[in-house]
Parts: sequence; C-alpha cells; structure tokens
Amino acid sequence: QKEDIEVTLLPAGHCPGSVMFLFEGENGTVLYTGDFRLAKGEAARMELLHSGSRVKDIQSVYLDTTFCDPKFYHIPSREECLKGILELVRSWISLTRYHVVWLNCKAAYGYEYLFINLSEELGIKVHVNKLDMFRNMPEILYHVTRDRHTQIHACRHPRDDDCFRGNRLPCGMTCQNGTPLHIISIKPSTMWFGERIK
Repeated sequence: QKEDIEVTLLPAGHCPGSVMFLFEGENGTVLYTGDFRLAKGEAARMELLHSGSRVKDIQSVYLDTTFCDPKFYHIPSREECLKGILELVRSWISLTRYHVVWLNCKAAYGYEYLFINLSEELGIKVHVNKLDMFRNMPEILYHVTRDRHTQIHACRHPRDDDCFRGNRLPCGMTCQNGTPLHIISIKPSTMWFGERIK
C-alpha cells in the first residue's frame, strides 16, 4: 500500500541546522522533535504548524526525552541563564584585564546564542580555536576571534577537553605581558539542574 506523505522541516533551536520533522499524510500527522530547545511561545509562531488560523491536528508526537524525569523539575529559561552568566562574567572581568573567563563548552555548536549575547553586552569577542565552522553563520563571525588576547575564551584543547588546570587556558595562555591570568571556568550545561536539585 502506498501513501503520499508531505515532510516539513521545522527549526528545532537546538544547534545551527537542527530540525524537527512534521510528517503529514492521509492517516494523520506526526511530529518528531529530536533534540530541540524552543522558548515559550516559539512553536505558536511557527506558521508551518498552522493551517489557516488554527494549529494543525497532530495525532502523535515523538518527543526527545532527555529531561523527561522528575529530577529535572525546574530548568531555567535561556534568558535566565544568560542573565546569570552575564552578571558573573561582567563582575569577574571588570576586576582587572588579567581576569579571564573560560567557557567550558563540550560541543562544537550550540553556544552561539551565549557567544553573541556576551560579546554584544560586554563589547568583547570570544576566543575560539577555529572560525571556519562559523563561516555559514555570518551573524556570529563579528563576535568570535582567533586572537587569544581577550578576556572571554571558549577555546578547546585538541587532546584534553578538561585541560583547565590552575591558571592555564586550553589554548595555552597563562599570562599577558608577564602578568599571570586569573581564570574562572563556566560550564554551560543543562545537566547541572538534574544533579543539583537544591
């Protein structure tokens, strides 16, 4: 038995290029989310989930369930997290120009929102190992740099992701103009909220 199915890709908001799949056919409509991260109200603004003035009837949703566990009873919004990180980074780097922040990002993509907002708010570019991975995302290129002489780093060590020890950044920087750096590490991760419920 054959059936024509229309497949629509919807932005998942997880990392650049991530999508959700909407399958529509004679036997109904199915939404497969995969990993996704949508802000409140974002799905309501997706025109492709609507038919005229009403939301399409979806018979089945295959939902990514990473955080479908009671221990993740509260995950702050992206905006709340940004506000907290911004306050911490601003207070640290304002102490001296030798106070540096390392963003311990475990994945290559998915932190663009953080980099762009920190850079815009603080007027400081974020040091990354490579720019070529962002070539197709011109909106971020102004906010990242290969220049290690910045106060915000998201660089990674090729052999050891956890190489932050003492006052050494993954890119190898330990001082500027002979003055030792004072480094704090911030690990942007949703998993934290399941491990530290209090």
